[in-house]
Amino acid sequence: MDFSWKRNLIVLWVGVFFCSTAYSISIPFLPIFLHTTLGVNEHLEAWSGISFGITFLASALISPYWGSLADKYGRKPMLIRSGFSLALLYFLTYFITNPYLFIVLRIFQGLLAGYVPAAIALVATNTPEKNVGYALGVMATAGATGGIVGPLVGGVVSHIFGNAEAFLFSGVVVLVAAMIATFLVKETNMNRSGVRSNVREDLRSAVANRPLMSILGLSLMVTVSVMLLEPLLTVYVLQLGASQSEASLSAGIIFAAVGIATVIAAPQWGKLGTRIGYAKILFVGLLGGALGNLLQFFFTNLYGFGILRFMYGLFFAAVYPSINAMIVKVTEPEFRGRAFSLNQSATQLATMLGPVLGGVLGGLIPIRVVFIINGIALLATAILIYYKKPGPASQNVKQPVNDPQLATK
Repeated sequence: MDFSWKRNLIVLWVGVFFCSTAYSISIPFLPIFLHTTLGVNEHLEAWSGISFGITFLASALISPYWGSLADKYGRKPMLIRSGFSLALLYFLTYFITNPYLFIVLRIFQGLLAGYVPAAIALVATNTPEKNVGYALGVMATAGATGGIVGPLVGGVVSHIFGNAEAFLFSGVVVLVAAMIATFLVKETNMNRSGVRSNVREDLRSAVANRPLMSILGLSLMVTVSVMLLEPLLTVYVLQLGASQSEASLSAGIIFAAVGIATVIAAPQWGKLGTRIGYAKILFVGLLGGALGNLLQFFFTNLYGFGILRFMYGLFFAAVYPSINAMIVKVTEPEFRGRAFSLNQSATQLATMLGPVLGGVLGGLIPIRVVFIINGIALLATAILIYYKKPGPASQNVKQPVNDPQLATK
């Protein structure tokens, strides 16, 4: 029996963990870096928002192109490309003293990113069908764990060495992820004899695959839901009674609670999805997430709120692994690199839009009401999934994989 998929799973888990850790070491401290290192004293909020969002916009626009290359040349080359590129860009950031050049580097970070979706696509394509759900559930814990560890490491590095040094440290960490991809990842089930497809035709093919488009729309909605609360939680923690000196720590613990819950629950949801179906698991995850958000309206105690966020995380941990597994179900193996890249485009757009929308809502209505809006949106999505489950890809949908007429060169 071939257990190479397990080796790949472990190796890629470590790679994604390092890549996610590198990101979360430095990104939470962007406003401080802009102010203390780059000398931005006016319109700091705007500079922070632009430098954060521009990366996701660039990534969303370029992802279909990288997906096309991944399906032609393999996912491992995409891991190597993105890993070494990001390491170089983090190192360059250390030497930057001009905020405009920093924005340029942030754009290139978005254009050259793609380690995580390439890793997920490789796992999805090189894992036996019966183990895909479990494997994708395990992969979900890598990003969550990196998101927990990264800010802690970044806080220590920034405190001891400085904010610019945090980017240097991020470069070292993501360089480890690149080395892991280069020397330890093994890719099979890869046919490089075909002609690379045209991105425009890929988009047309994706649009023709209605189940895939439904899942991509769902992915966008869910990510907006998550990111909607991103700029509001720290403010809400203050409103619940945390002191100014303890707000960052309390908010960090509450953020970490969801990540810890994901690490605990995601692999179990993946296993269960293999047995009873990913659409059912997705429904349960969305329903639990919806109820968790709705209940947060009634909890005005900081400790109760933290516990409820953890419970919310246990259910919501089912959502992203189920979405990834359903993408596998509704696409042909030759199209999956492009499918996961399109999913990355959807999530990156949502990651950019969510905080903006959340900030606007937080300024117009009480933050507690935003939890209600979020919960109702997730509940409506869960009901939609229950009554209209995305099915397998239609046999009539043709994926433009090896058609010479669609070649770009």
